Amino acid sequence: MDSNEVIAALSALAQTTRLDTFRLLVSREPDGIAAGELARLVAIPQNTMSAHLGVLARAGLVRGKRQSRSITYRADLERLREVTLFLLKDCCGGHPDICAPLIADLTPSCLAKVPAHG
Repeated sequence: MDSNEVIAALSALAQTTRLDTFRLLVSREPDGIAAGELARLVAIPQNTMSAHLGVLARAGLVRGKRQSRSITYRADLERLREVTLFLLKDCCGGHPDICAPLIADLTPSCLAKVPAHG
């Protein structure tokens, strides 16, 4: 991942509707959401949602899959991981203890949904 790709991803998210849409898609992983349903949930016209999804797709943050007459969109979590790692790659100049709280904050929301083994 290079700087231009990260800038494109961050630029795509730097708009309220696209940010809300992306966060909604992340919350609905792994199933995704049909484009029409996304528009309804975000309360915008379908053609406006299509334009926003196009920006997110060109930035590599969402992927659409045609299912009959509709397209189901999913967040590209691998791309999100790549962007996040790019931003944190040289975190704290060799002092991991400084970055530990940041990394810990990235973990809990996902762990709460993972069933315990035992």
